[in-house]
Amino acid sequence: MPVESSPEHPLPVRTVARLIGDWVGRLGRVWVEGQVAQLSRRPGASVSFVTLRDPVADVSLSVTASRAVLEGVAPPLAEGTRVVVHAKPEFYLARGTLSLAATEIRPVGLGELLARLERLKALLAAEGLFEAGRKRPLPFLPRVVGLVCGRGSAAERDVLQNAQNRWPAVRFRVENVSVQGVYAVTEVVDALRRLDRDPEVDVIVVTRGGGSVEDLLPFSDEAMVRAVASCLTPVVSAIGHEQDTPLLDLVADVRASTPTDAARRVVPDVREQQAALDGARARATRAIGGLLDRERHRLEALRSRPVLAQPELAIVDPRAGDVARDLQRARLALRHRLDRALDELGHTRARVRALSPAATLDRGYAVVQRADGLVVRSPDDVAAGDPLRIRLAEGDLAAVTGPPRQPAGPALG
Repeated sequence: MPVESSPEHPLPVRTVARLIGDWVGRLGRVWVEGQVAQLSRRPGASVSFVTLRDPVADVSLSVTASRAVLEGVAPPLAEGTRVVVHAKPEFYLARGTLSLAATEIRPVGLGELLARLERLKALLAAEGLFEAGRKRPLPFLPRVVGLVCGRGSAAERDVLQNAQNRWPAVRFRVENVSVQGVYAVTEVVDALRRLDRDPEVDVIVVTRGGGSVEDLLPFSDEAMVRAVASCLTPVVSAIGHEQDTPLLDLVADVRASTPTDAARRVVPDVREQQAALDGARARATRAIGGLLDRERHRLEALRSRPVLAQPELAIVDPRAGDVARDLQRARLALRHRLDRALDELGHTRARVRALSPAATLDRGYAVVQRADGLVVRSPDDVAAGDPLRIRLAEGDLAAVTGPPRQPAGPALG
């Protein structure tokens, strides 16, 4: 039941401590799994103290164990060992601390560790964390390479030296962490997150040298695997040797067999690139030279043809006779058309002359006109004394209209 309290009626510390002790005491004995972070043995002391740390979360508990319990652990207990402890939680009122009183400690065997890793591997694979489709390609030439490794380790030297030998201008941002023991997971995950937030870091390398299965366990930890899966920056895993395959290798974007292999994968070799450029330049030179040679031979072949070598003989001269013949035919045709046109013009002029009044006058006829120019066609058109104009073929005559003539009588027999 909840304990009633208020600012006016607070509970004493001893009461709260006693209540906590009662609640803890009702928990009973439990089995606890963790990793030995610290082991304190005092010579001659009957009780030893062990700090048991959770391998994923940053949580630890103090464990007290008698000499008999510790001596019964085989192989002997050491820092970094994963264990299962059967203990009873105890709360010490005087110090207000919680601890576990161990009655049995069992190291987690290699076979059981491997079985747990296989179960975790199957779980993460079912979530799709190992699928090839989610893996990102590495940049050709990263601006900054993030390196997560042990302080002063051979793996760090291998990566730095080999990368600088391949590309002297490469820049690194090194995060030195614990790569073994109880703090390895937390420190590696924190380093990954710092490098992933850095906008200049284009690729992250997580590396350490070889070791036993127990030494490499932090790199199969679920928290580290999920941290790598959530990174936005491509991650290269270079853990141990070729035969070592922690789960980090499966979730990383690229798996390198060794730290030296990681250096080879993250930066190109300047000598190889120079050789590739030289080879490409040589191939381009040969290709262009071959093209020019082919075109030169083609031009020479075209120039050697008679039609191009002496075009006046092959083209002009054979066509000169054709042009002369065509010109002669054109002249004849034009002359013929002119002659026909002259004939037609002569005929037309003859017809016009035949129909012209002047031709009539030439035959002895005359045209009589009044003073106003009207042609006289009937005696009634004029009166006696009207002036007249008589047009002849070769001139005009002036006349005056006389009295009308009497019609002639019948002819006398």
